[in-house]
Amino acid sequence: MTLCIYSAGGFAREILRPLRQTRPGQEILLVDDAPAGDAVSYDHARERGRTQPLQFCIAFADPALRQAKTQQVLADGFALFSLQAATAIIGDNVDIGPGAVLADFAMITADAKIGQGLQANIYSYIAHDCVVGDFVTLAPRVSVNGRVVIGDGVYIGTGATILPGKPDAP
Repeated sequence: MTLCIYSAGGFAREILRPLRQTRPGQEILLVDDAPAGDAVSYDHARERGRTQPLQFCIAFADPALRQAKTQQVLADGFALFSLQAATAIIGDNVDIGPGAVLADFAMITADAKIGQGLQANIYSYIAHDCVVGDFVTLAPRVSVNGRVVIGDGVYIGTGATILPGKPDAP
């Protein structure tokens, strides 16, 4: 099995170390539509996938692009994998959809429901009783306090704090 990170941009390179750390000895490919350096094209990866199993993690920051690339990879018959850095914390009763990436020191505390394709950058935080839609991006140091609802395809910028909701009005 070869693990492919689809994107060779900054976030993709940031999650290489935690991926190597959590999956030692696993072959890892950087895949990009405009490959440079040690990245390969998606067409190259797709050809390689004819002779060996590949799984993909989609690492584009733009939620719409991440959703489109997820659909492309799945349509081509490949599976997704999720990544949780060794320093990331997931609390009790947290449901996370497929294809999520929790970078170093990301945290989801308790009783949260997270859709598919979450990208939680370094030091991002989601508190109790939150509902997060599909293909949401949390840039570094985002704090989402308790009882917050975030829709699909939302990008929350670096350092943002979303204040808590109330039990009867998330």
